[in-house]
Amino acid sequence: MINATRYQSLGEILGDALVQFKSDVALIERNRKQETARFTYLQVRREMLRLARGLAYHGVGAGSRVAMLMTNQSKWLISAVAIFHRGAVLVPIDYKLTAAEQVELLRHSQAVLLITEDALASRLPADLPLSKIVAEAPAAKDLGPRGFHWESFGLDESTGEVCEPRLVPRCRDDEATVVYSSGTGGRIKGCVLTHNNYLEQYQSLTDLYAIQQGDRYFSVLPTNHAIDFMCGFIGPFCGGATVVHQRTLRPEFLLDTMRETRITHMAVVPMLLTAFERAIVERINALPAHKKRLFDWLVTTNAALTRRAPHPALSRRLLAPIHQAFGGSLRLLFCGGAFVDAARADFFYRLGIPVVIGYGLTEACTVVTVNDLQPFRGDSVGRPLAGVELRIDQPDHHGVGEVVVRSAAVMSHYLDDPEQTAQVLRDGWLHTGDLGYVDAAHHLHLVGRAKNMIVTPGGKNIYPEDIESTFEAVPCDELAVFSSSYLWPQSSLADEMLLAVVRCQQTNETLTTLRQHNRNLPDFKRVAGVVVWNEMFPRTASMKIKRGELAQQIRVGRSPADVQSLLG
Repeated sequence: MINATRYQSLGEILGDALVQFKSDVALIERNRKQETARFTYLQVRREMLRLARGLAYHGVGAGSRVAMLMTNQSKWLISAVAIFHRGAVLVPIDYKLTAAEQVELLRHSQAVLLITEDALASRLPADLPLSKIVAEAPAAKDLGPRGFHWESFGLDESTGEVCEPRLVPRCRDDEATVVYSSGTGGRIKGCVLTHNNYLEQYQSLTDLYAIQQGDRYFSVLPTNHAIDFMCGFIGPFCGGATVVHQRTLRPEFLLDTMRETRITHMAVVPMLLTAFERAIVERINALPAHKKRLFDWLVTTNAALTRRAPHPALSRRLLAPIHQAFGGSLRLLFCGGAFVDAARADFFYRLGIPVVIGYGLTEACTVVTVNDLQPFRGDSVGRPLAGVELRIDQPDHHGVGEVVVRSAAVMSHYLDDPEQTAQVLRDGWLHTGDLGYVDAAHHLHLVGRAKNMIVTPGGKNIYPEDIESTFEAVPCDELAVFSSSYLWPQSSLADEMLLAVVRCQQTNETLTTLRQHNRNLPDFKRVAGVVVWNEMFPRTASMKIKRGELAQQIRVGRSPADVQSLLG
């Protein structure tokens, strides 16, 4: 494992990793139940240098912005290393966004070059202000005058040889990435993160949970996601571990890959954790009564023997069938991005598969707090990482207030938006907009969000303002969409949902139309309930709804019992 303290940039540390671990397997790629690609660190280096040569030839250098729009695969990581080698700024774009949203982010970032896939590139308009597009595509396909095939980009056309381009040095305070914390929810937020942000975050995380040679990390979250970027790219590469990608993310293929590659680490969102739990419970319930009693006794025994700290070898012996179903080597599941139910985390820990719960946000690079398993606790999001200062701003009589953070991992600013930057970065402190309290053991507990946003069980940030435009044709005087936890801060985020607040004359007609439009939304964006409100919405001079003021009025005048369901 490489110590980050002596490095100035991601290009520098990743370049050293490719040499230091040259004989180790860096990447394995599978599709369904077949392995389709395998790269050693030396092979990654050769591919990276080829791409870096192409980037250099086309003028990409220090400070240039290069966008990445790709699904999870080996080429994502290889391309990212090449971008950092050239001293450029990586702009990861979520491949799950709509084409219109991707275009807006590409324009906002002012990227000069895009690395992508043929299927994703075909959705984009021809007038994007990009000098070059490098795409994974069939060799015979004509990509146009500014298009290049990923597989041959950077090759000398006459000899097929690759001349080694030099590493472009960068300083710790230089920009490394521009990461968008949402699609187009309200104003775009491009978080500018520096090399220092990542190097400090990497060092703090590896002091707790090092991923090293021989470990195999399963990358199932999008690599543009802050968690997987650190845990499924920077961390494993700097530790000499293997990163495994699975092109087809159906559950049966995930489990097959975990067994075939003997996965040791994985980052998941709560939705996937729920699916794993359901599969285990179904397997347990199918056991005969006497075997089920024996299994329950083994689980209780394992829980008692690992109460103070995990003991992977012991748990695998006591509960071999469960562990074999996940490959027999799984040591840790990292989970964040949304509320993690304490009972679910406890369920896995009792089986000998610790779920490391953390709390973070894009503006703080990846993680602010994390459970250290000393001992295991599923009821909090853990303690602050080393070097992270955390306090509760303006706490109420229960100690609940806004979580504010100061650390070397906090972003530099929002791209081209000093106004939004000033709102969240004040006197060196990042104001997260999340509500919580800190207990006597210095563990952070989240209870709601001051900002009007929800995070789905799949880890998606949903901004209610985005949903409102769907209901423009609904017959009502006024309508606003809120997060339920924004209207009524709860002690738990487990039941968080979207709610519509409407002022209308004909309630039945309004609800009927709302339901019709609601069905046209994707499941994770659907509004779960409606609150009928009789007063005019408070508005600013420019007629924008004063959301905070309206939410406070509803808090006083309505309760969760007044919510009428829109689902079903």
